[in-house]
Parts: sequence; C-alpha cells; structure tokens
Amino acid sequence: MSDIREREVKSISGIPLLLILLALTAVGVFVFINVAMTKEMRLIVLVVALPILLIAFSGLYKVEPNQSAVLSLFGKYIGTVRTPGLRFNNPFYTKKKISLRVRNFESGKLKVNELDGSPIEIAAIVVWEVNDSAEAVFNVDSYESFVQIQSEAAIRSMATSYPYDQHEADQISLRSHPVEISERLRTEIQDRLAKAGIHVIEARISHLAYSPEIAGAMLQRQQAGAIIAARKKIVEGAVGMVEDALEALQEKDIVELDPERRAAMVSNLLVVLCSDKATQPVVNTGSIY
Repeated sequence: MSDIREREVKSISGIPLLLILLALTAVGVFVFINVAMTKEMRLIVLVVALPILLIAFSGLYKVEPNQSAVLSLFGKYIGTVRTPGLRFNNPFYTKKKISLRVRNFESGKLKVNELDGSPIEIAAIVVWEVNDSAEAVFNVDSYESFVQIQSEAAIRSMATSYPYDQHEADQISLRSHPVEISERLRTEIQDRLAKAGIHVIEARISHLAYSPEIAGAMLQRQQAGAIIAARKKIVEGAVGMVEDALEALQEKDIVELDPERRAAMVSNLLVVLCSDKATQPVVNTGSIY
C-alpha cells in the first residue's frame, strides 16, 4: 500500500471569481437577447458558452471551519485545502470534504475475559479527530467504521492484559488504576488508528463490571476479602494493645504474672478486643491464685 500523506495545495478565493462569473453570465444573457444574431449563431453561443460557464462554476466549493477538502484528479491525489470560505480550484478536481472536528465514539458493552480468566463487561469512550485527511480518505475504505472496529479490538486486547481486581500491592488492575488503564487504552487505540490519519485525544473506561453469571460469586469474594483485611487490621491492633498493657503492668510493678496466667490474660484480652460482639465481663472475687 502506497503511503499517502496530506500536503497542502493552494486555492483561490472564490468570492471574486463568483462575482466575475455572475457578471459574465449577465453580459452573455444580455447579448444573447439584445444583439441580432442568426439562429445558427445563437445555437453556437448556447453550445459553447453555457458548458464553459457551468464548468467554471463547478470549480467553486465551500470549506467550513474545522473542515478540509481533499482534491484529486482522475484518481491522483493533488492536495488538501484547509482554508475556510468559498474557494476555487481546477473544475475537474474531485473534492471530498472531511470533518476535522473532535468526535466521540462510545463502544457497546463488550464481554471479554480479563487476565485471570473471569468474564467481564467493559465499555469505553474514545475522543478522536482526523489529523491527516489524505490518509483518512485513501488509506482506508471508511475511516469512521475503521475507528469503531479498531477501537473495540483495542479495548478487548487491553482488557485481557490486566486483572479486574488488584491482588498485589504493586499490581495494576482495571478497577484500581483508572489513569494508567486509560493511558494504556489510548496508546493501543492510537497505534491501530495511526495509518488512517486519526489522532486519539482521550480514551477512558465508561463501564466495568463482572458478567451477570458470575457477578454474585465475585461479590461474595470481594466481601470475603474485605472481611479478611478488616480482621487482619483488628488483630494487628489488638496484639499491639495487649503488648502495651503487659509492658505497662511490668514497668509499674502492679502485678506479677507467671507464664501460665500471662498466657491466660493475653488470651482474654485478644478475645475481648477481636470479638465482633460485645463481651460480658466476669469479675473474679477470689484470689488471683
């Protein structure tokens, strides 16, 4: 495939030419009506002058702001005009208008398997624009369809490279690192769309969830993980509190405990501190020994 890149081509302002052509048309009509001519001469004027005027008028075209006109002559790329307004070029040029405005594409919910193999639903929003109109016209059949298909392919590829949830402290996951995932997604889509003259401004995930058939099980898994993490924190805090209590008793010489009663005290304190329900104290009215 030949590498066609956009190049700017000069164009003439169309307003002066439009006025000139309108004036010539008015003069031609006046002469045709008021000047004495034979039928043969009138026929010659119609056959010659009218096609010339129509061809000249066909060289006029309008370019909107944030729009470009890709010019070609009998299949050969001539250049691109980005100057807005009424323009004039060779009437035989084919002119294809390309919008340069920023556009959004939102994918549908795609069902893929993430890195751990769990089925998930994912969707993304892609913000893009055409930055090379020649590549957009000549390198692909339909650049808008190309953006849609390649963006969805990039979303699928990216989703299979990361787990849904973070399992390790330094691991990047789809749910816990939205900034890193968005940048990776933008880069992957840009790599696929570069040949079509497309610049990807932004790409971000708009929907992320487990597939309905495993959503319940995964919710229980997340809840279990949260409970385990909370219990771990509670135990770490309780051990520190028990350690501080024993050190304070020893420093202030309040009571001397043998190893057996020391172990019993540690056990009782941990039960009180780690229990998820209110504990009922038992007061010992006899001797500690």
